[in-house]
Amino acid sequence: MLFMAATGFAQQFDEWFEDRTLRIDYTFSGNQQQQMIAVDEQKAIPRWYGKRQRLAELPVEGNGQITVRAHRNGDIIYRNSFSTLFQEWLSYDEAKTMSRAFENVFLVPFPKDTVEVTLSLFNNRREVMATLTHTVVPQDILIRKIGEKPTPYRTVIQAADTAHCIHIAYIAEGYQKDEMDVFLRDVNTASEALFAHEPFKSMKERFNVIAVEAPSVDSGTSIPSEGIWKHTALGSHFDTFYSDRYLTTLRLKTLHDWLAGTPYEHIIILVNTDNYGGGGILNSYNLAMAHHPLFKPVVVHEFGHSFAGLADEYAYEEEDIPMYPHDVEPWEPNITTLTDFHGKWEHLIKKGTEIPTNPSSDMKKIGVYEGAGYSLKGVYRGLQDCRMRTNEYPEFCQVCRDAITRLINFYTR
Repeated sequence: MLFMAATGFAQQFDEWFEDRTLRIDYTFSGNQQQQMIAVDEQKAIPRWYGKRQRLAELPVEGNGQITVRAHRNGDIIYRNSFSTLFQEWLSYDEAKTMSRAFENVFLVPFPKDTVEVTLSLFNNRREVMATLTHTVVPQDILIRKIGEKPTPYRTVIQAADTAHCIHIAYIAEGYQKDEMDVFLRDVNTASEALFAHEPFKSMKERFNVIAVEAPSVDSGTSIPSEGIWKHTALGSHFDTFYSDRYLTTLRLKTLHDWLAGTPYEHIIILVNTDNYGGGGILNSYNLAMAHHPLFKPVVVHEFGHSFAGLADEYAYEEEDIPMYPHDVEPWEPNITTLTDFHGKWEHLIKKGTEIPTNPSSDMKKIGVYEGAGYSLKGVYRGLQDCRMRTNEYPEFCQVCRDAITRLINFYTR
């Protein structure tokens, strides 16, 4: 997929921004009929650990976007994309009859002058369903300074060039203070698993990885279906949206409070549990259980979601949640409805290959295989199997590897 340039010129970071982070907390609320965005708080954090070049470009579209414009001339000086649990919840039947509110936190470089910030949410037809524009004055006395005394952390991997790298922070959830040695071992296990996969393996020097020691009062995590509620650092729990394996946290403000002042952009939450579950949300967080036998493939799979915006490539026997309309091309780079396949992985397909592709015994043959994005019909993947399809397959397929490589190059070149 081509990067989407928002303007015809490249902005210089130092022209518009300080080496600090502006954290903006929002509340997303509503139901399937009406959605609202509201500003909650604004905070200033020492140092900026996001991109410093290609500031107005997006490598993936996401289910939402944040755009920063210079107040004096309207130029777009920064953009980023994301997905949210709120938008996922809107696809469930519960959202037809009730309204809910969700916390969301976004980081942008701290502006030197007044800016206009626009937040837009898209529905599954890639149409804007809610938008908000507000003014940020960097001298505003109500922008609270935080992060001067960060949570203790350890450096796990140091990038070759810390000024041009991708920052990942692991954070402990459900580990008591005397269990931090266990957490650090789990971090090493997860990191070794991630960097055993291509293209992360060959591009490892472009990543800076830390482990943030956030202690919990209780050990473990909450399991509402069993009446178990724990007092943990991030308030994580199973049974998200009443799915017993869906392990998430809704306390994004608390999550970012723990991380304030540490070198982070992408977040991996390790949960001290041996129950199976996890979740990954683009440019929000990756969360995985640390002590289940499938920990390693799951944490890598979820990072495919949270870092690269890859879609799930499996399908359900019954499609109860139609996430991808079959007449709209998904923005995710590893699935297609064939509505607008051009620019995805067609260049990898050999001439003469049938599209859609019939099932083949050749697991490595790139084509267009039906069954992906939770749909048995109408949504397609590039290969028979992949890390984004099953826990048993040992690697990302070529389509996903290429998408991840493009993203790493986008952030570090």
